[in-house]
Amino acid sequence: MVWLSNEPNILNIFFYILTEGLFITLALTALGLLIGFALGLLLALMRIYGPKEIGWFASGYEKVLRGIPILILIFIFAFGIPRLFWYLEPLERPMAGVILALGLRSGAYQSQIFRGAILSVHPGQMEAARALGMNGFQSFRHIVFPQALRLAVPSWSNEYAVVIKDSSFAYGVGIIEMTKAAFRISANFPQLMSLSMGIVAIIYLIFTYPVTKLFGERQTKKLKDFGMGGG
Repeated sequence: MVWLSNEPNILNIFFYILTEGLFITLALTALGLLIGFALGLLLALMRIYGPKEIGWFASGYEKVLRGIPILILIFIFAFGIPRLFWYLEPLERPMAGVILALGLRSGAYQSQIFRGAILSVHPGQMEAARALGMNGFQSFRHIVFPQALRLAVPSWSNEYAVVIKDSSFAYGVGIIEMTKAAFRISANFPQLMSLSMGIVAIIYLIFTYPVTKLFGERQTKKLKDFGMGGG
């Protein structure tokens, strides 16, 4: 932070936060969503197609993970279970803990998204696929899943917005994402605290609002096409 040794202007702060924290924020978000995607799909399949006991387990997992604040999960995985990442360097363990916390919690929410999307596909399509000689897996892979994925996208865009904002809690375990970068500026220049946090807020808006707006409009258009829109 040598180039911030003198009181920086707004442009200096903006580029410092981008260069120091944005990549980490996006990496945490992408990896958390990826883990959540795989886990959420698995949990949804367990609840829809699995035995009753498996469905209970998946449902219980969702309730527990949705009920624990993300900051607590981050502390648990970053500091509370250090042996879980014994094979990593000490400085890498908090990062792995944050990614795992984001992914496990996102999976609990994405499970609901996928479950709703899969159940929205008409059962007759699965029956038609089987009549054509497809087995259950082939029917799901080629018929149900592509449609369910398309139906899940609007809700999935909201989950993206949640996860990227939740990634800001990584500052609590010392990871230099955007919020931590802003705190580092304010530690050297307390008078710039509000400005630094304001810039972070704007960057988050840039990365969330267009995505949720775009897919929200697409969802509204689909509802109108099916005669479900209001007005």
